[in-house]
Amino acid sequence: MKPKDITLIAILSASLTAGKLVLSVVPNVEIVTFLLIVFTVLFGFRRAMMTAFVFVTTEILIYGFGTWILGYYIIWPMLIVLTTLIRKKTESEYAFAILASVYGFTFGLFFALFESMFYGIAYAIPYWISGIPFDIVHGVSNFIIVLVLYKPLVKTILVAKDRMNLT
Repeated sequence: MKPKDITLIAILSASLTAGKLVLSVVPNVEIVTFLLIVFTVLFGFRRAMMTAFVFVTTEILIYGFGTWILGYYIIWPMLIVLTTLIRKKTESEYAFAILASVYGFTFGLFFALFESMFYGIAYAIPYWISGIPFDIVHGVSNFIIVLVLYKPLVKTILVAKDRMNLT
């Protein structure tokens, strides 16, 4: 791996962590989904995947270890895979906004299913049901964030990529 890649992955991971921390005061409004979609589109699968793994590992240092962290090691790489597949068909911000929205709406369900492996289905069902209002906020906010910020951020990063000679 080139030193430029190591530096880039560190900066991208730090931006995920900073973005998550800044928005942590607003329940279920986050930009991690949005940024991972943008990073996958602009920097490719490999760099985005490494960024996600560094980000999730950093989460352990901030919040401690819990079963949820194992889910993060699945859900964020899964977003990168889906973004890569969608990107092969279209680069429309609407497609990515729909992906982000669906991700937000199903986030709680995924974690309910994942947590059921540790705590049982009797835990998972009320866990998911009680989180539905948060999933609605999550899905709607993800859609709006991607739709509003995708093009401006992509344009800005492309200028920076060009200046830094990143390919």
